[in-house]
Amino acid sequence: MTLQAIEAAAARMRGHVRVTPLLNAPLLDRLAGRRIFVKAECLQVTGSFKARGGWAAVSALPAGARGVLAMSSGNHAQGVAWAAAAHGVPAVIVMPSDAPAVKVANTRAYGAEVVLYDRARDDRDALAAGIAAERGLALVPPYDHPEVIAGQGSVGLEIAAQAAEAGIAGADVLVCCGGGGLSAGVAMALDARAPGLRVRTVEPAGFDDMARSLVSGQREGNAAATGSVCDAILTPMPGALTLPILQRLAGPGMVVSDDEALQAVALAFRYLRIVAEPGGAVALAAALFRDDLPETVICTVSGGNADPEIFAGALARFGG
Repeated sequence: MTLQAIEAAAARMRGHVRVTPLLNAPLLDRLAGRRIFVKAECLQVTGSFKARGGWAAVSALPAGARGVLAMSSGNHAQGVAWAAAAHGVPAVIVMPSDAPAVKVANTRAYGAEVVLYDRARDDRDALAAGIAAERGLALVPPYDHPEVIAGQGSVGLEIAAQAAEAGIAGADVLVCCGGGGLSAGVAMALDARAPGLRVRTVEPAGFDDMARSLVSGQREGNAAATGSVCDAILTPMPGALTLPILQRLAGPGMVVSDDEALQAVALAFRYLRIVAEPGGAVALAAALFRDDLPETVICTVSGGNADPEIFAGALARFGG
């Protein structure tokens, strides 16, 4: 895991993924009492940053692989399915049965075969490993994979360049966190390119395994597998690859409630006119509603594949 790996992944995806904007809205700054810059990965191909890791992994498949298999609640699924279709490679995606219908439909629309499982009862990893072995597929997990982490690190390269252009030399960079692939990749890129910018992970309450793991120094699990509106970032525990990177490079983890995430969804739409899904808005929620932050904050809005009913409900409740 090196800066060179991130730069190589970024070079392979050039012309295929978007350089997403770093947005700012003065009225949002006034509401928060600090400057907030939003890295809008909800505007990325497939609607989330996962297109980056998907392209990085599929474009570096090992020789002899007959296709790819990914495990995802929806965003990684779409990223891998899109990249596989672009490379002419078969894709099988193992998805939880409670994944938003729009994410399942979009994954199938990219041409992938979807295999559903029960998040609370089934062993996702065993199911995926069995299918991959039977069909000769290369396993592309959602975060604990060197090429996936390198691909997500391209977000950090862009943040470093965009922050420099905006005159930002020091800030906390709040990153929506599930297993830590995006957080780890961004942290590595910023450590090399913008050492004044410090990554902090943000998770939903009850699923703060990364925050607790950063305190304990070992991989902590969650008591439940489901039960938050932030479906995109509900993971069993941090990655074996990602946690050591974040122990070395990240600040303390942060936690927000589901209601705070939904309020951030509404405010992102009101002030920035972007569509965020709840799991993709937790970093913005922390930027808006937490006090232990500097006067300038950069945060990711990591995904915009919102369930229509949940999005409409957030706007109705919080005045988007």
